[in-house]
Parts: sequence; structure tokens; C-alpha cells
Amino acid sequence: MAPLGAGKVGLFAAAGSAGGAGGAGYFGGGNAGSLVDTVDKFDFSDDSRSTLGTGLSAATYVLAGMANSGTAGYFGGGYVSGNVDTVDKFAFSDDSRTTLGTGLSSSSRGLAGMANSGTAGYFGGGSPSTSTVDKFDFSDDSRSTLGTGLSAATKYLAAMADSGTAGYFGGGAGPVDTVDKFAFSDDGRTTLGTGLSAATSYLAGMANSETLA
Repeated sequence: MAPLGAGKVGLFAAAGSAGGAGGAGYFGGGNAGSLVDTVDKFDFSDDSRSTLGTGLSAATYVLAGMANSGTAGYFGGGYVSGNVDTVDKFAFSDDSRTTLGTGLSSSSRGLAGMANSGTAGYFGGGSPSTSTVDKFDFSDDSRSTLGTGLSAATKYLAAMADSGTAGYFGGGAGPVDTVDKFAFSDDGRTTLGTGLSAATSYLAGMANSETLA
């Protein structure tokens, strides 16, 4: 079994769930002394916490998450008794869980997820170190794999997105200070000249995406 001390909780936050009254955020899986399948939900209106009755389809850690805000959230990959390619989908209308028939293109842990809400979500990188970026079309949950991929194979990276414009994968094993930007219009990749302020792995990402009137 992989060393539990390296575990990081997979998580995602999504607005506009459960009827859009402020929405909710979700934390799922991780290492609590042993692997867990727990999914905790935080109501953004008052920060109250509830725990979903369903949970993940398996106790998992070093997984990733992304969300189609207002519709559904997805947890992908991770480690159970080995790397997995599982993608669990939670409908925000009732928090019910389904498991996608497609899954990831390969079993992976230590990957990262980000999304262009209303259009598609992306899982990138992971262990064993890979440059793969899988794209899931939210209209039918079909999966494709980007021809570009990351600029270098990496794991234990982070991601965030400016929904409607571009998504970013940053850092990773090495560690590295790389930040790759994917334009949602055509999935074209560029690498930021700035990079992170320091080479970093096991980091996390989040974004304040512009809300259009």
C-alpha cells in the first residue's frame, strides 16, 4: 500500500447546487488514519455541514475533484488498494451518486481537476507521472484526451479555472514551479512566464471566477 503520510484530501467546491440558493461546497475522500469514502457538504448560505448518505463508491485518497456548477460534481482517480480510474458523479439536485462508465483514460492518483462550468471538466497529471489531460463533456459525460497534454509529466499538482475562459494546472512533483494554461475556446496550452513563486508539490488551487451579468 502507498504511504498514507503522503495523502491529501480530494475536494471540490461548486456554487448553485440544490436549486441555486447560494449553493454548496463538497469535500470528499482522504486519509483519516485509514482511507475514507466520506463526502461532507457545506451550505454556502450559513456554512453548515452535512455528510452525504451515499459517500464515494470506495474509500479513496489522493483523488481530485471538479464541478459543473449548478448541475453536478465529479471526483476522479485516487488510490484504493492501487491506483484507480474511477469517476464518481454527484447530481447537485439531490446529491445522488453515479459512477461513470468511461472513467479516466488510465488509473491515476495525485492528479488535479478543474472545470469550465456548463461545458466540460478536466483531470490532468497524476501518478505514475503523466502529462495526460482527460476532458469530460458535461452534455453527455463522454471522455476525450487532449492532444496537447501538460508541458511535462507530473503528479501531485493543483488546478483552478476561470470558467468560460481558461483553466490552469500548477506545480507538481520535482517539485516544479510550472503553470500551464488551457484556453477553453480551443484547449490550446501555453505555459506562463511567471510560474509559481517557488517550486512546489502537494499544493492546492482555487479561483474567484468572474460572474457575468
